[in-house]
Amino acid sequence: MTAIRGVAMSGEMSRSGGKSPGLRASHEDRDRVVDVLRIAAGDGRLTAEELDERVEAALTAPTMGELGALTTDLPAETAGAAPDVKDVVRIEQKGGSSRRAEAWTVPRRLEIDSEWGDVTLDFTGAVITHDTLHIDLDMRGGALRLLTPPGVVVDTDSLVTHYAKIKARPRRGPDVPVVLRVVVDGRLSLGRVVVRRLRRGRGR
Repeated sequence: MTAIRGVAMSGEMSRSGGKSPGLRASHEDRDRVVDVLRIAAGDGRLTAEELDERVEAALTAPTMGELGALTTDLPAETAGAAPDVKDVVRIEQKGGSSRRAEAWTVPRRLEIDSEWGDVTLDFTGAVITHDTLHIDLDMRGGALRLLTPPGVVVDTDSLVTHYAKIKARPRRGPDVPVVLRVVVDGRLSLGRVVVRRLRRGRGR
């Protein structure tokens, strides 16, 4: 943290939204910086140790200046204000297909009602601003495909299946910080869930 604490005051102001560095930080200010740090870790800019260290510092930072110092070495587009995130997004379809890819913003909760259709969620270029996505699945026929880069993990333990399959490869490779946990619950009948673990920048 030595290099972080040694940043110039002007840099701290620019990364604290123009607020005075001596201004006391709010819970919302701290949460916003934590979101930025998670995005940076997902981009490979921070190691797991750096992420843990900075998140801990962000959650205890008393002033805007100390918060701003935690993101001063990150690109402006990463350290800028996080995009607005919808609490709930719903996908409803019959016999069709839906896909979320490129720079789509991951909501807090995703409700999927699909009958004889496919839904693909590609997280390799997604904008992730929270640590958990809850997917409420009601699927009859078809497939839910999740394309996950390192740092995105999928939990299907609560999903109720009926004549259905869940296909997911075990996690491999070096440990990376978990930036998003996808929890899939609900019901799946006569269909399948496929989790493909991709290297960043591949599989598009």
